[in-house]
Order: sequence, then C-alpha cells, then structure tokens
Amino acid sequence: MDLNLLKPILYLITPGATTETTTPASNEFRHIQLQVSNAVAAGIQLIQVREKNLSARVLFDLTASVVDIARGSSTRILVNDRADVAAGAGADGVHLTTWSLAPAVIRRTLGANFMIGASTHSLDEAREARNEGADFAVFGPIFPTLSKGKYGPPLGTEQLEAAARELAPFPLFALGGISTRNANECLRAGASGIAGIGLFAHHNNRPNNLAATVAAINSLSKIDR
Repeated sequence: MDLNLLKPILYLITPGATTETTTPASNEFRHIQLQVSNAVAAGIQLIQVREKNLSARVLFDLTASVVDIARGSSTRILVNDRADVAAGAGADGVHLTTWSLAPAVIRRTLGANFMIGASTHSLDEAREARNEGADFAVFGPIFPTLSKGKYGPPLGTEQLEAAARELAPFPLFALGGISTRNANECLRAGASGIAGIGLFAHHNNRPNNLAATVAAINSLSKIDR
C-alpha cells in the first residue's frame, strides 16, 4: 500500500517499559496513553506499540485504547509482531521483527490495506522485506547506540544511502542513535523517515518536549537535500 504520508515520516516507538504484571490501571499503561495522545497532537504520523512483555489481553486493551486516541487524526497505529492483536483491536498494521512471520504471510492473511513495517539491519534484509510485500522497513542502527549493540556495529549513513538508492521508492526509516542534531544526515542519505524510541521519549510528561522534537525534524524537510 502507498503510505501517502508527508516526508519526513516520523515513527514513534513506545519504550517497552510495561511488564507481564502491567494492567490498565498501572502507571506505565497510562504513561503510554499520554505519550500517544501528545504524539498525535504533535503530528507524528506512525506509532508502534512495542510492549513485548504484556499479556495478550492487556496488549489488546492498550492497543484498542491508543487506536481510540488516534481516531480521527492522521496518525496510524501499528503493533510490534502481533498482527492478530493489531487486527482485532482495530490498529492500522503490524511491525515485524526479523523473527516474525514473513510479510507475505501477513499480506495474504490480512489484505492489501493492512500496513506492514519490518525491522532490518542490512541491505539484504531490507530488500527481502520489500520483496515480501512490506510497506516500509526500519533500517539500523545508523549511529552507535547501547540498545542496538546486539545487532553489530552501526551501519552508518553510507550504507543507508546505498540501500535507499537501490530500493527506491521503497521507504526506509533510519533508526539508532538519531537525534535532532544528526537526523538531517539520514534524510540527506535518502531516508524517508526517522524512527525512534529515546528520540521521541515523553520526558516528565511534558508534551512540549515531544512537539519541539517533531518541529525540529520537520524543519529539516525545508533544507535542499
């Protein structure tokens, strides 16, 4: 499907702070709801509910609640790995990991209008995601980051540029160690968007921080690349 979103596309990934004991009454559950509400208000186009430790029931409840928060806006909601929960809760799509079902399987099951994103860490993986029918791929880590160290050394903007050039017009979102100071390096390299967890973190429940980050990255689209 055509993402039909203005570039740069901003992709907020929730922090994964929930646990198997989290309930809808838990502070971390409500924190995600507040983060999503402020992200929608700031104009972030895509949000991934990446709460891997939740029970299926609580993940469903969380997803349904953030879908409700985003309803009527241009923000689209995806769920990490759990296409079944995403579809059942009315989300727009799923984000697949390198260990998930192949995009082609999800596409055959849930149809052309179900959005599919994929995590990739090399040109080969990104190419496979495109060929399997994903709508976009997150590509990284681009810069050094502790949380993505298990995927090996950072890919750097040169590999991002090579992948974006070969796979165009397939959208690649840069992830890993990205800040408002280096985001433009990724956009100049051909990234269609910027994905992040810490980049879009909802510090101290202050929506102005998130809005400022969004405004700073959006302003880069005005620079001649």
